[in-house]
Amino acid sequence: MNQEKIDRINELYRKSRAEGLTEEEKTEQALLRKEFVANVRNNLRAQLDQIDMQNPDGTTYNLGEKYGSKTAD
Repeated sequence: MNQEKIDRINELYRKSRAEGLTEEEKTEQALLRKEFVANVRNNLRAQLDQIDMQNPDGTTYNLGEKYGSKTAD
């Protein structure tokens, strides 16, 4: 998600607080928010997939290999 879309989300939020939104703007805001949340989830999942955990016995496993195929959606 680029900065222009994030700025638009913030702009629509400020407008909704000040004067309200039209139906088209509400729809646009909902779509932008969904895209933003999906982007955050994907970034977090990618970061977590890169983490290696160490067991008490010294062996390690990668979280992405162990849990990567499971989805929370």
